[in-house]
Amino acid sequence: MGRGKFKGKPTGQRRFSTPEEMLAGTSTRPRTFKREEAEYKEETPEVESEEEGSEEGSDEDSDQKRKGTQGLIQIDNPNLAKAKNVKAKDADMGRTTELSRREREEIEKQRAHERYMRLQEQGKTEQARKDLERLTLIRQQRAEAAKKREEEKAAKEQKKAEARK
Repeated sequence: MGRGKFKGKPTGQRRFSTPEEMLAGTSTRPRTFKREEAEYKEETPEVESEEEGSEEGSDEDSDQKRKGTQGLIQIDNPNLAKAKNVKAKDADMGRTTELSRREREEIEKQRAHERYMRLQEQGKTEQARKDLERLTLIRQQRAEAAKKREEEKAAKEQKKAEARK
């Protein structure tokens, strides 16, 4: 008879607990982890009671076990503070949220660009002045070229008229 994907091990066959067995507590899983966890919970109330006697104002810190120099140094780390969940109905709609630095810089950049473009249209910026000078120069050159072409055309017509006579 085939045994499937997994071969039998010398320690025994694979057995999985069903959710009902887990709820009822009749699972065949070893219970060493739960015992260790229960022993840890018994030890922690004694440690917490000693800490509460030495520090009176640290109700939040008593839940966490202190590591290293945390008990000696008072730290004001915003990442350690637990975020308070604000429900939508309790949110203050009148209060405006502060923009981040990047958002502020982006808005300032857009306003500066709009202001520059307005000045550009009015011809008050250095670049606009240079552009207008270039434009007038080009218009002048085109007008002169058109005038020259007209004169050459008129000269050709005169030569044709004289040649016919």
